Amino acid sequence: MNAESLDGRLLFAIPKKGRLHEKCLELLSGADIQFRRHHRLDVCLVKNHNIALVFLPASDIPSFVGKGNVDLGITGQDVILEAQMEEHVTEILKLGFGKCALQVQVPEAGSIKSVDDLAGKRVVTSFEVLSGQYFNAADDRLQLAADKRTKIEYVGGSVEAACSLGLADGIVDLVESGDTMRAAGLHAVATVLQTEAVLIKSSTPKHPSLEPLIKLITSRIAGVVAAGRYVICEYNIRRVRLHDATAITPGRRAPTISPLEDEEWVAVSSMVEKSKIADVMDELVKIGAEDVLIFNLDNCRV
Repeated sequence: MNAESLDGRLLFAIPKKGRLHEKCLELLSGADIQFRRHHRLDVCLVKNHNIALVFLPASDIPSFVGKGNVDLGITGQDVILEAQMEEHVTEILKLGFGKCALQVQVPEAGSIKSVDDLAGKRVVTSFEVLSGQYFNAADDRLQLAADKRTKIEYVGGSVEAACSLGLADGIVDLVESGDTMRAAGLHAVATVLQTEAVLIKSSTPKHPSLEPLIKLITSRIAGVVAAGRYVICEYNIRRVRLHDATAITPGRRAPTISPLEDEEWVAVSSMVEKSKIADVMDELVKIGAEDVLIFNLDNCRV
């Protein structure tokens, strides 16, 4: 592949590995972005769109997008802030995966119980910028000066081991389930920020002609994301209980209501958030709904 084969194509940066990679591949598949990535190659052409996928470390994607080297990208909100590129990229869409928290963690059995206790001591992290900003504010609030201020030290991985190895009094790291931290004898005393994967573009795009394609891809990805959040709930209900039923399943705009051959009954179809569907079904049964069926969505436009 040469540079000429990329001319005029929308360049779309995807994390090449790590916690976001597999989910991104599922998202691309759901949006019908068809490609074949050859072994060890980090650039590949999309078969059915004028797009080239560029596989990059997630930490590099904000800079590539912000500087206009690529047109679109998927990365974490935490990575954008750590790269200090928030002024140079525009967040188009939250993607609903890769959710975790950047937290301050300290040994559970130790004497440090709060951020104020940790301030002025040693903190190890892979997020130097965000940790520095957070503890600078804490140091200023506590009026710590010069050598009394918090010492931030960078490590590239296995941050949770720093305290047990005597390298740090506390750490700042991403936490998803918390299992790793608990296994290392750590617990959270503060949350610096909540983060998830987002679709981004440059705040000053270099290729305005690609904007229609960016909108198309954004719409498709938004459809996949929405399909993952919602299900279709269908049921039959007596007409006299229809008001109660539609209060339980109001839908995104309004439920679809269809008459049945028995005039005392109607059929209702409504989009319901997947995380709430068990409770919704219980409530529907309580008011006399019958034949309650749930259908998953592969894709949608909402």
